[in-house]
Amino acid sequence: MAGKVYLERIATATFDSDVHDAFVGYAHGMLQQERSRTLFLRMAERSGIAARYSPLFVDGTHGPSDVDAYGLYRAGSFPATARRMELYKQFAPVLMRRALDRLALSAEERQRIRHVIVTSCTGFYAPGLDFDAVDYLGLDASVERTMIGFMGCYAAMNALKQARHIVRSEPDDSVLVINLEICTLHLQESQDLGEVLSFLVFGDGCAASLVSGRESGIELESFRAIRLENTADLITWDIGDQGFDMVLSGQVPTAVGQALQAHREDFVRGGTVRLWAVHPGGRSVLDAVEEALALPADALKASREVLRQFGNMSSATVMFVLESMLQTAGAGERGCAMAFGPGLTAETMQFVTASKAV
Repeated sequence: MAGKVYLERIATATFDSDVHDAFVGYAHGMLQQERSRTLFLRMAERSGIAARYSPLFVDGTHGPSDVDAYGLYRAGSFPATARRMELYKQFAPVLMRRALDRLALSAEERQRIRHVIVTSCTGFYAPGLDFDAVDYLGLDASVERTMIGFMGCYAAMNALKQARHIVRSEPDDSVLVINLEICTLHLQESQDLGEVLSFLVFGDGCAASLVSGRESGIELESFRAIRLENTADLITWDIGDQGFDMVLSGQVPTAVGQALQAHREDFVRGGTVRLWAVHPGGRSVLDAVEEALALPADALKASREVLRQFGNMSSATVMFVLESMLQTAGAGERGCAMAFGPGLTAETMQFVTASKAV
């Protein structure tokens, strides 16, 4: 019988510059129709977001028509995909090293790491972040590496699922999981209000985690994916000539709410679930989850606070929620984590806090 698997601890990191207010001003100026400008500001006020971080924007340098430090986003000449990928290759390792430093792996823990899993949907290069992590930590050159690309916001759930399979088959090994996204690289020049509002939500961040068979943090108990029929066009993510092109439909919160309501008993388990680590795709998504599962008013406090402090960082975000939650959770508490993405799919995880502190 396979043994139990634990997410021992999580460390997170962002860039230094808070760009949320600067972006609101920039996007407001980019929109030409007065009605769109008015609606955009109203939605920005209701977004539940106070800060988002990026390497492309430097506090104190932006004016009404120049929001970035690298001259990328100028009217009529937004950068091609190649330029955006150059910046991803420049900044992604910096952000990853910051998270790895905070994970503070001991020499013994590094020796136990035999697998590295990286998720990212906002940039690619090879040799990539997996090699960068192995070299930075001085891991054995034979460490196995897996890249999970282009899965969007629920990729962290799939990475933890794979880590659990690995440890269950190789109980003496540990898995390093890295979730890194630089979403702000993919701002598009647009007059479509819905598209501009999607840019309002996203920020950049990285989470690094250690998964093993040692009892610490949370037990990764089980996983389940719920795919919603006839919703494949609600979230799409394609590589275009001018960066990555996202469609994020305003129908997503309703679709998520309907799906969770239909499967409510699978999650609530007679009221035994006390910890809810829900990916904050946006305020309306959290509202839909809360209503569909009939959760107490404070059940999504950790998710709402991560949204307020950092915005939606795609695959890294739910790990920020888990990190925050585990700082105050008691031993033996049952929880459910979930994230949403293309498909439209909800990836869910049942977990239990371990007896040892994180």
